[in-house]
Amino acid sequence: MSFETLDWSVDEDGIATLTLDRPDQLNAFDVTMARELETVFTRDARADDVRAVVVTGAGRAFCAGMDLAIEGNVFGLDESLRPTPEEFRAAYAEEPYHDGVRDTGGRVTLAIHALPKPVIAAINGPAVGIGATMTLAMDLRLASTSARIGFVFGRLGIVPEAASTWFLPRIVGIQQALEWVYSAEVLTADAAYAGRLVRSVHEPDELVPAAYDLARSFVVGRSPAALGLAKQLLYRNSAAAEPLEAHLSDSLAMYYTSIGDGKEGVAAFLEKRAPAFTARASQLPRIFPRA
Repeated sequence: MSFETLDWSVDEDGIATLTLDRPDQLNAFDVTMARELETVFTRDARADDVRAVVVTGAGRAFCAGMDLAIEGNVFGLDESLRPTPEEFRAAYAEEPYHDGVRDTGGRVTLAIHALPKPVIAAINGPAVGIGATMTLAMDLRLASTSARIGFVFGRLGIVPEAASTWFLPRIVGIQQALEWVYSAEVLTADAAYAGRLVRSVHEPDELVPAAYDLARSFVVGRSPAALGLAKQLLYRNSAAAEPLEAHLSDSLAMYYTSIGDGKEGVAAFLEKRAPAFTARASQLPRIFPRA
């Protein structure tokens, strides 16, 4: 499927490249991009031939934030609605709230977070507002020396979105998160690295190749099912109330992998050969109780 605002390709190792592709607008985020990103992460990225996703921007920017030149409500929301918290929570997935009130950036980051595969941000230039917060749902962030990252919501009289108040403190700690949100300043790549927001900083022409190398190190010779379950365990259990919760879920994950790809992994180790894993990330066993 072709997209209006994105470019999508998958190489022979299963590494997908997702490029935000509105270079003349510095890849500014709009409702079309939001819907296309949600589609990519709920459909295209879930295909079994995709093992990992690298996200970057076309041209000199990663994403310059919301496209503020759009007429009407720039966030695409219905200004006639006045839901109470109770009304919204009871029916947020239904109309008119699904399209009229729900934060479009949050719908994207929830889709990214739910993908049982590695997602790596290659931040090649300015990434402000939603351009910054969408990367928080990605598993790792690499930055170019020309990257500039800003949680600038206070300058516009709005609040951090895209579920970033859940992601950002978990990545950098509450004190650093508060400072960056309060100040609304734009950070250099080095400042983002010092604050533990990004994993590493690279020269511009080395950024995407470094992201590809990292992605391949995660998926080549690895079980997609074990990787997907490990991602679920780490995110869910890092916020669990007690270690028993981790024990219960990782016991089920260990059990199901031990009777699946684990058998092939042990055999390959003993026979001193490369494993040929067959379990799919699209068919993971359920290890957490239904809500």
